[in-house]
Amino acid sequence: MTAARKDLFDLPDGVIYLDGNSLGPLPKAVKERVMQTLQQEWGHELIRAWNTKNWMDQPRRLGDKIARIIGATPGSVMVGDTLSIQVFQALSAALDMVPERRIVVSDTENFPSDLYIADGLIRLKGKDYTLRLAPPDRLNDAIDDSVAAVLLTHVDYRSGARHEMDRVTRITHEAGAPMIWDLAHSAGAIPVDVTSSSCDFAVGCTYKYLNAGPGAPAFIYIRPDLIPSVKPALTGWLGHAAPFEFDRSYRPADGIGRMRIGTPPVLQMAALDAALALWDDLDLSELWSASQALSQHFISSVEQHCPDLQLVSPRDPDARGSHVSFAFEHGYAAMQALIDKGVIGDFRAPNIMRFGFAPLYLDPADIDHSVKILREVLDRRLWDHSRYLARRPVT
Repeated sequence: MTAARKDLFDLPDGVIYLDGNSLGPLPKAVKERVMQTLQQEWGHELIRAWNTKNWMDQPRRLGDKIARIIGATPGSVMVGDTLSIQVFQALSAALDMVPERRIVVSDTENFPSDLYIADGLIRLKGKDYTLRLAPPDRLNDAIDDSVAAVLLTHVDYRSGARHEMDRVTRITHEAGAPMIWDLAHSAGAIPVDVTSSSCDFAVGCTYKYLNAGPGAPAFIYIRPDLIPSVKPALTGWLGHAAPFEFDRSYRPADGIGRMRIGTPPVLQMAALDAALALWDDLDLSELWSASQALSQHFISSVEQHCPDLQLVSPRDPDARGSHVSFAFEHGYAAMQALIDKGVIGDFRAPNIMRFGFAPLYLDPADIDHSVKILREVLDRRLWDHSRYLARRPVT
């Protein structure tokens, strides 16, 4: 399965790409589709394309494609805007569900921007709202009947540790609070079933494992029974029930369409549409099994050949996502040297070397070669050079 899919990606010669958890590689079909949108749709149809090429329906139509990947029903996912905006929308709507409560719970290892958004929303609302942070292993103690909402990232961005979605959602609901999951490191990487979990909201991005490219739009899921009562905080023009009537007062659209805000980024949506076509005939459980096999092979090989690295990800593959992290005192420099040798992973402060495993374009031979290069970088101290030690703006 994996080798047969490699030819669908435009990967540079001599590069092993272990960073799809940050930015997915370029599918060949995306280039063709974006050029078609530029030349035939925008270039030829001009503004007519909103109707003739159905640009306006992109957010809903692509939302239904993502719904299959995250275990949602059609009509419950909307694509558009950025992940930070969708976190704001979901958390704001969740707080409206229990207005008498004032505490938002998250964990200390959550991605910082989610916490920034939560803190900003809390400051806007005032009225004694607070953000309660707990270590992941103490999360149960933090969720009680004073909590207004729980906001968590399903897979930890640094360690890859995975929350038990069903269990945490159940605990949150037993406390009478709505549950919001950030699926940034989950969608397209591991099995997700938002329907069976009964979570209230989920958000995610499409530029990582879904391979839609830099700047690709985010998505938001709302449990279908909640959609009619959700009041979006950001009431955008295209979330109006009749946007081209230009009413002075806002009326939310029926269904998930009420979560639309800005104008669809048509070129990015075209890229996403082509990227999602790769998933049409994929068995997600087989994909996950392949990812587990690759990551387990990587861990055992690194521990055998690179003893200076310390595993910080859960050893149990069912307790983590599709990336694996190792700690190393000189992790940043070592990663830069590794990238220079054609093995692209990434770094997360303070000392984490992170490696992502997407079996659509990786196979066991790639893992063997990447560990061989990693061993060379460490054994020969190739990282100990000024050009690798100096931090770049994007690390």
